[in-house]
Amino acid sequence: MALTSHPLQSLRSTGFITDGGMETSLIFLQGLDLPCFAAFPLLDDEAGRTALAEYYAPYLVVATDRGLGMMLDTPTWRANPDWASLVGYDRDALDRVNRDAVAFVQQIAGSLEGHPVVVNGAIGPRGDGYVVGSTMTVAEATNYHALQVRALSEAGVDLVTATTMNYVEEALGVAQACEDVGVPFAIGFTVETDGCLPSGQSLRSAIEQVDAETAPEYFMVNCAHPTHFSHVFGEGGSWLTRIAAVRSNASTASHAELDEADELDRGDIPGLLDEYVALRSVLPELRVVGGCCGTDHEHIAEISRALLIDA
Repeated sequence: MALTSHPLQSLRSTGFITDGGMETSLIFLQGLDLPCFAAFPLLDDEAGRTALAEYYAPYLVVATDRGLGMMLDTPTWRANPDWASLVGYDRDALDRVNRDAVAFVQQIAGSLEGHPVVVNGAIGPRGDGYVVGSTMTVAEATNYHALQVRALSEAGVDLVTATTMNYVEEALGVAQACEDVGVPFAIGFTVETDGCLPSGQSLRSAIEQVDAETAPEYFMVNCAHPTHFSHVFGEGGSWLTRIAAVRSNASTASHAELDEADELDRGDIPGLLDEYVALRSVLPELRVVGGCCGTDHEHIAEISRALLIDA
């Protein structure tokens, strides 16, 4: 991994945890209403900020108890122009709330002074994370995501991560927007139960294509259960050394099944640890473990143990 900036250098030698499924936790565990699955509007009132602080708090305890680094995501997965407009934010308000998100998370990170912390600017897809839908060219995706990337970068994030990317052109657009402003970035792909992106492209092909055209710090797989993608690592190859992060769903259900679900499926927490331990044996650079939909601090406390077991 080409990790160069100071907060990221510790990823070479220190395991990191992330948080879990922010939006599913806020909705199902904290009882909040998040129109369009957007967490960033919570930053605009005191009650919302309190709810976000309460969400982050137990993950900080896990990190310190385990002696692991903490990667803190900004609550900005939906904070891009199309989704923001649906919840009443114009471009100026969107720029402002992305910057506010960074300042908010930096303040939380300050409570871990002396502990390895990476403030990560989270960027989600323009459309649905599970369905490709309308696609953009790389140039269109670069222009679309530029506002959010610039705001996060200028506000001082250590890293920007494109999360739940389901086709490669959008991932390349986020990468280009990051390179345009000089902020380090990672690319996270989601996959279906066959281990391929929702676009049908193989995970290996997507990673190799992005790597050939841009310079991510590393790649991540997120928003899928390990049983959906672990089998594709059996073919081996140098591309596996580029995957440094996994943030899985709690449930083994498919994306289509999760879309129809009206109850939270927390899955098999001990079983998820076993899956992460197995992943470490085939992903030599796996340094960041965390969760996505349906996971919470109890899942992260368990799977964090995978980083403490010799691979």
